[in-house]
Amino acid sequence: MNKGDTRKEPAPGFRFPHTYAILFAVVIIAAALSYVIPAGEFERVEVGDRTEVVPGSYTNVEQSPVSFFELFKAIPTGLIDGASIIFYIFLVGGAFGIIRATGAIEAAIQKVMVAVKGREKLMIPVIMLVFSILGFTTGMSEEAIIFVPVGIVLATALGYDAIVGTAMVTLGAAAGFIGGMLNPFTVGIAQQIAELTIFSGWGFRTIVYLAVLGTGILYVMHYAKKVQKNPESSLVYEESKKGMVNFTDDVMDFEALRKRHIMILATFVLGIIINVYGIFQYGWFLTELSANFFLIGLIAGLVGGMRINDIFDAFIDGMKLVVYGAIIVGFARAIVVVLESGVIIDSVIHGMSSILDFLPPSITALGMLVIQVIINFFIPSGSGQAMTTMPIMTPIADLQNISRQVAVLAYQYGDGITNTIIPTSASLMGVLAVSGIPYIKWVRFVWKVTVLWLVIAAAALVVATIIGIS
Repeated sequence: MNKGDTRKEPAPGFRFPHTYAILFAVVIIAAALSYVIPAGEFERVEVGDRTEVVPGSYTNVEQSPVSFFELFKAIPTGLIDGASIIFYIFLVGGAFGIIRATGAIEAAIQKVMVAVKGREKLMIPVIMLVFSILGFTTGMSEEAIIFVPVGIVLATALGYDAIVGTAMVTLGAAAGFIGGMLNPFTVGIAQQIAELTIFSGWGFRTIVYLAVLGTGILYVMHYAKKVQKNPESSLVYEESKKGMVNFTDDVMDFEALRKRHIMILATFVLGIIINVYGIFQYGWFLTELSANFFLIGLIAGLVGGMRINDIFDAFIDGMKLVVYGAIIVGFARAIVVVLESGVIIDSVIHGMSSILDFLPPSITALGMLVIQVIINFFIPSGSGQAMTTMPIMTPIADLQNISRQVAVLAYQYGDGITNTIIPTSASLMGVLAVSGIPYIKWVRFVWKVTVLWLVIAAAALVVATIIGIS
């Protein structure tokens, strides 16, 4: 990094509340509401392999306020209730930790980046495509941070700026994350809660993903062309002159791509294919998927020549990286535990559904998107947001005669799109800290494409509602 030590630490001041603090505050509010909101329940029936709410069956029942100690019991209860998802996240994170420890992912990405260096027309679309694939298969988010310096080196070598280098990596990964066709941490968890086949509806999601990725590529290429033609038009021109956003070629120190790396990547791809086949052919669920990811990680480590102790050290390191998001699942589930204990979750659903009764289904779907966008500002964890909102949105979809798949789409797009711009996103702020790009300058660059992506998402939800995606 060039003159990295010259970057100033942010001045002390207001600190946005911790995500866990926000979730615990919501748990407290939910407990307080159990004394205020009338208790009530819907009748539920088994329809095929899922439980559905019976429209018009809501009735008031005896009040059951949540006591002070029950409020705190909700946290461990939430962790227990969300155990299958929490350990799924841990095992997938551990498997990716082993794969990353082999250096295969870094070596492959650097190979791609170097291969397109000097080919201006190919560099941006190819690199964004590669990172988008990692986004919709592994849910790449914070992991993109380590590749930002490499992206900046390549971009500045071709006459672009640090924003182009950063955007190639982060917006590429974001496009895949938004698409989410095989993302186990968002779509997988949301569909599990909604009692849908995991990764179902992937065809529709792929079409939307291509629209999001294509828009992102064109947007970055348009800005890059403008900067190449006139360097002073760069949003970080002043920072560039001061050496605050420039990197040197010594950041590109990843190991060269070798045969063993290719074998590791082939193992990973084969594992994903087996997972998809198992889901649709044998009805695999979280237990089977977790087991297969664990197996993929072990094989990758052995193929990578790692010793058994090193494999499990990497496995633990991988799990450490997802602790934040995994435990959030339990805290988010605690909110639902309190609402259920107070017998007011159906009252909340009934109230929200009554408001939406006067709206067309497509407008209801858009309302779900808006709600998810707002919630994402406060709960930027995809898995945590799924656990918080899907238990409420799923029955609302049933009552409004909207496909549950639409509710998952609204969550998916509301969670993924604004991660590129909200200051509560840990991955975004980490990327900006590494790149040296001021947050305000990044917002000036990214807000237009964020709006375009939201428009695409809104259009997709309307279409999904009209065609009744299943």
